[in-house]
Formats: sequence, structure tokens, C-alpha cells
Amino acid sequence: MGPKIKKRVLIRFFEFFVIGVVMGVAEDLLVIHFATDAVITPHIFKVALLVAFPFAVISELVVDSKVFRRLLFGPSDSSNKSSKKREKS
Repeated sequence: MGPKIKKRVLIRFFEFFVIGVVMGVAEDLLVIHFATDAVITPHIFKVALLVAFPFAVISELVVDSKVFRRLLFGPSDSSNKSSKKREKS
């Protein structure tokens, strides 16, 4: 894997990671507000951030892994095409 590809993969990881953290914090704050009628304070925001952070990391690593994609979508199309060419020969 070349340096350009590594950089693109790293940028993509951080893009989705940031989105995951923002969405996780927003979801947690909404749940806290509606379930408890609590006023959102900086302390509650910090707790929501601490809860959302590990889930964003884990979900990004799982979803971005090749194993997960193979389990969910099966083998890639390129490998299917090459195996069909071999069968025709």
C-alpha cells in the first residue's frame, strides 16, 4: 500500500470517526434530555462525549475492516469475475 493510499484511508477513517462521535454525542444528549428532563450542562456533555468516543472507534474499525465487508456483502465483484473467466477457459 503506497503512501497516497495510506493517507486516503487515514483521512477517510477520521472523517467517519468524527461523524460517528458527533452523531453519538447528539444522540446521547437527546436521550438524556428527553428521558430525564435534565438541563444539558458541560459536565453532561463531557459524559456523553466519553460514552460516544469508544463506540465511534469500535464501529469505524469494524465497518472499515475487509472481513466485515466480506461477511455482509460476500466476496468482491472482481474476484467473482476472475473466477468466472477461469471457469470459461
